[in-house]
Amino acid sequence: MGLFWDFYWPILTAGMIIGLCAGWIAFKRNRRAALTAGVAITLTIALLWHFAGTADRLADRVETRARTLLVDFEMQAVAVTIDRHPLRRQVALAGPADDFQRGELVKLMELLPGISQAHWEQDRNSWPLPLVVEACLLSLFGFLLGLLLAYLVELRRRANAHWRW
Repeated sequence: MGLFWDFYWPILTAGMIIGLCAGWIAFKRNRRAALTAGVAITLTIALLWHFAGTADRLADRVETRARTLLVDFEMQAVAVTIDRHPLRRQVALAGPADDFQRGELVKLMELLPGISQAHWEQDRNSWPLPLVVEACLLSLFGFLLGLLLAYLVELRRRANAHWRW
């Protein structure tokens, strides 16, 4: 599957569920404690998801796909590695290639799922976000979506509070 379904979807869903629960508790009881605990739990789950081996499996899968692409184009002399300290969705290419091959291999690598940027070893010019930061930001976004959903449910409950069935 793609990067979204393999790595990001579980983190986003967990953030939404935690945000929904924290918002539900916050509208009933102590807001500050519920929201603080919700953010802490969301970040903890994102960090556990990242460091429990999911990110390493993703990096191994990306490197395997990139090596397969190089074998398909008969460029076995070119080595590909993913930046792992800290883990980023950026691959580095090294080996013999002319200018045309260098440009086209970078374009082809960036088309692979899970790779945000590709560069040659000596041409590093940018530093994308580490994958752990992406995971934490996405889980916080899911948390905010969950809070919004809890708020909408609370508005509906308050709007219909006058009805006595």
